[in-house]
Amino acid sequence: MSSLDTVLARLDTRLDGALDHLKALIAIPSISTDPAYAEACRQAAEWLKKDLAEIGFKASVRDTPGHPMVVAHHDGAGPDAPHALFYGHYDVQPVDPLDEWESDPFFPQIVERNGRKVITGRGAADDKGQLMTFVEACRAMIGETGTLPCRVTILFEGEEESGSPSLLPFIEANKDELKADFALVCDTNMWDADTPAISGGLRGLVGEEVIVHAADRDLHSGYYGGAAANPLTVLSRIIGDLHDEAGRVMIPNFYDGVTETPDAIKASWEELERSADGFLKEIGLSEPFGEDGRSIMELTWARPTAEVNGIVGGYTGEGFKTVIPAKAMAKVSFRLVHDQEPEAIRRNFRAFVESRLPEDCRVEFHKHGGSPAVQLPYESGLLTTAKQALTDEWGVEAPIIGMGGSIPIVGTFQTELGMDSLLVGFGLADDRIHSPNEKYEMKSFHKGMRSWARILTALGQKAGRAEGGR
Repeated sequence: MSSLDTVLARLDTRLDGALDHLKALIAIPSISTDPAYAEACRQAAEWLKKDLAEIGFKASVRDTPGHPMVVAHHDGAGPDAPHALFYGHYDVQPVDPLDEWESDPFFPQIVERNGRKVITGRGAADDKGQLMTFVEACRAMIGETGTLPCRVTILFEGEEESGSPSLLPFIEANKDELKADFALVCDTNMWDADTPAISGGLRGLVGEEVIVHAADRDLHSGYYGGAAANPLTVLSRIIGDLHDEAGRVMIPNFYDGVTETPDAIKASWEELERSADGFLKEIGLSEPFGEDGRSIMELTWARPTAEVNGIVGGYTGEGFKTVIPAKAMAKVSFRLVHDQEPEAIRRNFRAFVESRLPEDCRVEFHKHGGSPAVQLPYESGLLTTAKQALTDEWGVEAPIIGMGGSIPIVGTFQTELGMDSLLVGFGLADDRIHSPNEKYEMKSFHKGMRSWARILTALGQKAGRAEGGR
């Protein structure tokens, strides 16, 4: 029996103990957004420090202007072993509305839902259950073999659910300590309850607020209608020009840095598309609205977007008021992919708007964030190694998927520490994170632990083979 086999067997036979650890962590009400729970956040950090120290990590709690960080190190198989930085967060969302919970959100239980065993409680999936899959894998490997196949640094933060204000300064101040060969992030989902997935890319984001001004006050539409510029009309025309009839974004140079997804990856997504036919139907829609000739998977994972998130101007109250407004406002966001540069997108959008303004109008812009996309090369050894390890564990091929949203920490690891991130998580879309009755599948927890044991082993073996072949 190989050492991996004995580790996997240990994870199976000691599942109840792993669940006890998870329940103890969930029971701590570490709500980061509410100052009343500041002591609970520190309690969660101290709990994690103690737990990691007990299994052989050099662990510490680090103070920040907000909630503390937990940093831990294990030398693993030695200085030549690959070095992984694992990231997770111990803070959780508020539980409101409390009366919609079926049980106490901080009294975790094992119950059956829809014929499946789940772990209930706030943070069960986001992110305590997820991070504990990794900790338990490490516990079993160290307990069985005395070490880890990789050097491992762990970073747990306590402000992810409140915007991570302390995270970037902490990383900047501790770059040398946190720098590793790659990062591991477990705050993502599987494709479905039986199919693990690797998120190979995250879209970036640019947000802009646009205000078009015309007359110096709201005007009577009977006196001035037909002669005075109407900012709502001007802004609507500009918004209408954002896309052509085929769904392409018409801002000059918008597609600079956008590359085509490899055919092999698109073919694998086509297989997933067959099980995603309800994606639009479940929200009352039926036809994709983006670029012509693109699948839903490609549109939401690998193509950039320009979306109007809100528009307002004039009178919107009860009844009717015949005015030409003095100003109109829209909020527009752009999801970025591949090598699109956020500030270039912002500049080009502003120039696009300004070039369409009538003589009597002026515009002001307000910036609302900007972060680049993150894309791991599809031929990356990280992806292929993890893909095989997941496939071995789950018995089905693990697809490499994209994520339409953003996880800012992944971009931070890339820009500040020069590290690619492997995003492997075991959550499900129906885990009700941020909502009442949050849960984590027992299968996700159990096989998540086994998956990390396989991934760490494979990464260590891959490095060993490369060393031996020199």
